[in-house]
Amino acid sequence: MKRAKYLLSIFSATLAYVLISVTVGQNSIRCYNQMEEQRRIISKQTDDIQNINSELKLELTALQFDKAVIAAYARKLDYVSEDEKLVKITGLKPAQTALYDTGTVVRHEEPEFLPEKYCKIIGLFFGLLTFIIIFLYDINKGNILFDKDKKPIVTGVPVYDLPQI
Repeated sequence: MKRAKYLLSIFSATLAYVLISVTVGQNSIRCYNQMEEQRRIISKQTDDIQNINSELKLELTALQFDKAVIAAYARKLDYVSEDEKLVKITGLKPAQTALYDTGTVVRHEEPEFLPEKYCKIIGLFFGLLTFIIIFLYDINKGNILFDKDKKPIVTGVPVYDLPQI
């Protein structure tokens, strides 16, 4: 049982390594949340671009096949038909065409994490710290002796080595 308590240092090193890896390591919950946020932003951007694409396809179809839309677009470009009269008014701002905002460029960002070797070093540090604490405790209690000449102190009922008659 005396040596089994030193397994506590191995257990503490493993526990520290696992906890650090799960919280801030390369495959941690924190990295997962950062990547999930990036996925959400990219998904929203993709949906916005798909909506703009649908609107542009609808406008293209209307410009190709609908005569009223073609005529209205031609009027925007200052074309007139044969039976129309042109009146020019100065001082008015020209009509602005609809510009589609496709958003900003979204680039992949690497998630921030603690490298695996640092997680292992921290785990090893905790294991060594636990080992040193247990070792010093055993030295203090007298469970470990370094001097071979010292005889152990016996407590309890004294036993004397007397010659037998």
